[in-house]
Amino acid sequence: MGETMKIDWEKSPLIPVIVQDVDTKEVLMLAYMNREAFELSRDTGFAHYYSRSRKRLWKKGETSGHTQEIAQMLLDCDADTLLLLVHQQGVACHTGRKSCFFTDIKAEKTVCEADIDTTAVYGVIDTLYHTILERKHSDPASSYTAKLLQGKENSMLKKVVEEAGEFCFAVKDGDEEEIVYECADLTYHVLVALGKTEISPDRIRQELARRFGMSGIEEKNSRTDD
Repeated sequence: MGETMKIDWEKSPLIPVIVQDVDTKEVLMLAYMNREAFELSRDTGFAHYYSRSRKRLWKKGETSGHTQEIAQMLLDCDADTLLLLVHQQGVACHTGRKSCFFTDIKAEKTVCEADIDTTAVYGVIDTLYHTILERKHSDPASSYTAKLLQGKENSMLKKVVEEAGEFCFAVKDGDEEEIVYECADLTYHVLVALGKTEISPDRIRQELARRFGMSGIEEKNSRTDD
């Protein structure tokens, strides 16, 4: 309780959290906690964070099973940063690597390969979205995704419109194979646009979940200004 009082949540509603393997002392990741995430972590003994991209609380490993059991929570001298020493189950990074810190800036290369394939764990949409984010600073000469993200915004958005049109024509023609192909193209370009604005697909799922069970009229009325 005393530690909670030391953190000025009014001043810092989100605080950075450095996560370190308790046995190897390897730095695994950096995340953020709000007060609720902090209290859940302290009370349950398992790491909970607040996702700035998903705009919600999440328990580490809630999807993958790669949980972090907390051995120790340490607060820094300014009471605005936490260090978690954890027992890491599986891997810490969504890429399948033990640590999120795997890119050597000076050497311009990846210093370790993935331990596991996380596509089946996180699903192809989340995996593709995070791959798109990783391509933001890649060479546009060798990455189409980087070319879209680093090019003119109008060009990127024009591709979304084009792919939407091609999808509609495929539906109109009743060509199932073409519908699937064009829908995949459209989905990719929509994810690129989301990546440009750093809006996680999880927020789209949350919005769809909010609408689930509402009639179309009710949902439309909920968005109508008085």
